[in-house]
Amino acid sequence: MSRPQTVFGDHKVTTAEITDDIRLHHADHPRLGAIVRAVGNCGVVTRYFTRPVAAPTVSGRAELVERATVAFEDSLSMAERASIAALDAAGLALADIDAIVTAHCTGWAVPSLDIGLVERLGLRPTTRHIALTTYACAGGVQALIRAADIVAARPGSKVLVVAAEVISSVYHHSDTSIESMIYKALFGDSAAAAVVTSTPLGQGLAIDDSFEYVLPDSLDRYRGRMALDGFHFNSTKKALAAADDVLPAVVDWLGPGSLDFGVVHPGSPRIIADSARALGLDDHDVRHSTTTLADEGNLGGVSVLRILERTHAEPPEDGTRGAMVAYGPGFATAALNCHWRA
Repeated sequence: MSRPQTVFGDHKVTTAEITDDIRLHHADHPRLGAIVRAVGNCGVVTRYFTRPVAAPTVSGRAELVERATVAFEDSLSMAERASIAALDAAGLALADIDAIVTAHCTGWAVPSLDIGLVERLGLRPTTRHIALTTYACAGGVQALIRAADIVAARPGSKVLVVAAEVISSVYHHSDTSIESMIYKALFGDSAAAAVVTSTPLGQGLAIDDSFEYVLPDSLDRYRGRMALDGFHFNSTKKALAAADDVLPAVVDWLGPGSLDFGVVHPGSPRIIADSARALGLDDHDVRHSTTTLADEGNLGGVSVLRILERTHAEPPEDGTRGAMVAYGPGFATAALNCHWRA
């Protein structure tokens, strides 16, 4: 696959600004001190929003329709820019694309991101298209899996993979749990795109196999919730151990042999650390996940593409083996067994 290209929201927001906003709106919260400490320890220093923190659809009082409309429009705009950048980087024209797979869950819209991009980009009317709309943080890996399936079924196909999320749309002051306060600081807005083909487009990740796993009895760990004031993201305390619960299955699927690099979804510092430990990777092997979390936050399904973009800047040795893993609501896991092709 080609080197991904990432586009971020226009407004850089620091964790200090998030903390100030929480203090402003929750001055009487009985656990304000614990909230401030938790937000400061979430691993994120800066993130990017498509709208300012004080905007109606972020910290303001916009309701469901406005939040959903703005989130989708902003996602589509970033996705268009990321797609054009990815095609330029790969040396491809719009006419070269045979299929598009999109991952997007923030902002309800029918038709979804796939059809929107076919129209915006001017892709061929016969372009095959798949829209993944509920995978959230696992969406980027799931989109790559579906793209690899298309290429396997139709050798020679060039598949545009696009993930876009405006997760600032779930920033609500009506949510007052510590977990929801952490989510205010954890998430960022972005889009990323890459092209998957059966023939190399320069150096990059080569997909050898894929894995999907739904943890039994886990529907409550991470989930979305709709209310009159918009979309909300909820989790339970069991969510903290969800990655640990699925990693034995991932390790068993990967089989024997060591890994040289990892593209681990930056859901939190603990998720990165626990995943690295289970996969036999050290801090250096997953440094791009940690840096992405610190500089840009948890980008949902976009995260793995952004981490892979960073990996291109410091590429592994030719032929070295790696893994990509991401976790989403459900609790669902998606992974790739891969190697680096120089």
